[in-house]
Amino acid sequence: MYKAEDGHAGKNTATMSESQIELKPQRSVQPLLQQEPDRCLQLPPLFELPLHIGDPLQVLQHNQLQPMLQLQQLSEPHIEQLQQIPVWIKHKRRILLLLALSLCAATLGLIYYIHYNLHTGHSNPPVTPCLSPACRRASARLSTSVDPFTQPCDYFLFTCGSDTLSQDGGSRQRGQGIPGHPQNQWEKSASPEGTRQNEEKGQRWQGKDKTLNRKTVLLQYLREILETNDVLNSSAVQKTKRFYHSCLDTSSLETAGTEPFLTLVQKLGGWAVSGKWTWTDFNSTLSLLMRDYATFPFFNLYVGKDPNEIGHKATQRYIQIDQPDLLIPIEWNSKTRKSKAKTETLRPFLASCQRYLAMLGAPPSSSMIHVGLFISLSSELAVAASPLHYRLEKDQLHQRMTIKELQEQAPAIDWLRCLQETFHPLSLSEDDHVLLHNLPYIVQMSRIITKWLNKHELSMSGPLHTYMVLNLLHTMMPAMDSRFSDTWRNFSVALAPRWKHCVLETERGFGSVLTRLASESTAQREAEETIRNVFSSFKANLHELNWTDQRTHQLVMDKVHALTPRLWTSKEISREAELDLIFSEVTVSTRSFFSNYVQLLSLWQKRCNKLLTEPSESADILSVTPVLLGDDILFPMGMFIPPLFHPTYPRAMNYGATGFLIAKDIVHLLLPEIFSYSETVRSVGECVWAHYLTVTERAGQSSASSLSAAQQQELWLQYFALQVALQAYHQSLQQRPGDSSLSGLAHTQLFLTSFSQINCDADPYQEFMPLEPSFLITVICAKSDLCPTSLQCSLTPQQCSVQTC
Repeated sequence: MYKAEDGHAGKNTATMSESQIELKPQRSVQPLLQQEPDRCLQLPPLFELPLHIGDPLQVLQHNQLQPMLQLQQLSEPHIEQLQQIPVWIKHKRRILLLLALSLCAATLGLIYYIHYNLHTGHSNPPVTPCLSPACRRASARLSTSVDPFTQPCDYFLFTCGSDTLSQDGGSRQRGQGIPGHPQNQWEKSASPEGTRQNEEKGQRWQGKDKTLNRKTVLLQYLREILETNDVLNSSAVQKTKRFYHSCLDTSSLETAGTEPFLTLVQKLGGWAVSGKWTWTDFNSTLSLLMRDYATFPFFNLYVGKDPNEIGHKATQRYIQIDQPDLLIPIEWNSKTRKSKAKTETLRPFLASCQRYLAMLGAPPSSSMIHVGLFISLSSELAVAASPLHYRLEKDQLHQRMTIKELQEQAPAIDWLRCLQETFHPLSLSEDDHVLLHNLPYIVQMSRIITKWLNKHELSMSGPLHTYMVLNLLHTMMPAMDSRFSDTWRNFSVALAPRWKHCVLETERGFGSVLTRLASESTAQREAEETIRNVFSSFKANLHELNWTDQRTHQLVMDKVHALTPRLWTSKEISREAELDLIFSEVTVSTRSFFSNYVQLLSLWQKRCNKLLTEPSESADILSVTPVLLGDDILFPMGMFIPPLFHPTYPRAMNYGATGFLIAKDIVHLLLPEIFSYSETVRSVGECVWAHYLTVTERAGQSSASSLSAAQQQELWLQYFALQVALQAYHQSLQQRPGDSSLSGLAHTQLFLTSFSQINCDADPYQEFMPLEPSFLITVICAKSDLCPTSLQCSLTPQQCSVQTC
């Protein structure tokens, strides 16, 4: 819950102002092509790499060709002057000229010979192959995937998520606008089909599904850490791994059945559903659920900063109160501007609730009454809830008030008591401030609770108590037997694989231990060098953009140059002895995941409490994209893990995969509205799109003739990011000449091959990419000395040479 803290609304409330130009990308591109009569279409150069960063062969060719080019540039006045020179001088100069031409010819012949051998493999490349275990695994992955340089005409038009050529080609339009708030959980939960598709796209990146889900890759990496056996592990590490393995042991859950949960219900005084309920005080039960079981039936609690203070570099965090994640499916009516329970899902939801009660031993005669009351109460609460975009529009996010003021607004909840119990042992008073994210809901929720308390609770039907117990059941469901998860799966979207779920649960309680284990495996020096080079290349390329006005350009450049990029690690990774002390009171059973899970909820709540008092920003082990914090742009450790990054990989492979992702994330983070500030975005987007239309039309596919602004921006952005990463790689070669090879590939070709393995990166902007990112390799390879000549078949029409963008 608290993971959504800083980004929950801060990103969504950002607006463009004079002092708040959110760094937006830009890249200079030459004016769009001008068509001349009787000439083929000439596309403007976009990707003109400076020769000093090209391959060593490129540089050699350039240096050797200079004398020849200078000779060819002699004008007619120079020739006339030569005619007036004495004959013997002319003969001498002719001899020198012939010698120079002969030398150039010999040199070019040598270059061609070397170039031919390098690209055809007739001689050993002047690089050392990487034979580390990580490289051998990477080489095996490359051998099972399509080689973009042996099947270019088909490969660069494939559809993400498929191994075959796209059937809809360029006509596929993925979206019409830039997503405003990717972290809007309301909108995600409202579309089960969309969520299911996202889950399907989260398959491992080296499989048949070409879509890369970076979070899944990170979870797989953490899984390997947790499943590694090491007898020398500290006590805290042993408990962490034991918890993970107990989560995987579903057989113990089947054996235990419902008994552990029913025992838990008895600690709450039982419930009216079973006919055995000792009436308990409403606020006492609520505060107990919040403190010991991290269950928040009527509202959500988490800890985070006030975005209005971030610009002042404030470090204070606040308790934040939001509307709850209601169990009943709801939908938003844009006309009435109210939420309601989804009519078409009420019947299956009712059936699932009845099944839950039956599995818990409730008498069939009374279960329908209690389920009906639960749905009725849920429906009333749903009407008061509203989606994030509406709350943004109404300026309902981050409303500050004291606990005393909140008590006056919503008196049904004993706020000070509940918050003190939840955040024990921290001291709270009624004068402390909290942040509200939907005050109208909180006020209406209080009225609903008061009404139901007066109407039902004293009659011993206990609907409010039953509502809280069913919410506790939902919290505990990961530790229940398969009947409960199967019921939930049949009603809602498919659940994540068990291993993935167990990694996430382990991180909730043992995040500090996982952070230490991951930091030991992170190649910090190599990661920092990659970050530094990519950010340097990014700044250099910004200067080449054509800006709509100089003032915006200067503001953006000032902000970019003020930022310090760095690897996001905790300033002090806890030592083993400290971690052993922190988890000394935790006992992890190998055969009872339910009891382990109850302890996990307590650990998780303590972790939230700690956020209120921590002065520094702790690294998020599950983060896979950079964040802005003051004058720092922080890149999490989760971006620098296998199979995307490894210290023994050839640098070409690291820069082609992780370097590209870093560059793309930087532009998305700093320059979200670049289309409005640079003409380059449009002209480059149109240039690359023109290349694509040329190829797809020749392939007999229908293609859309124009792109939306959002599509042009994303197309430019990914092309720009690929250029930035490639230049950063060559910058690295200048700093440390030489690089190893993999699968017989080296330098630029390995860089682009590595990019081809991850180019279908699943992010919130993926739907706005109008073509497959792998096609960008084809556009770059129009500069023939960068890639094997076989790629030209994808670009060059018979009678019209296409220039690089």
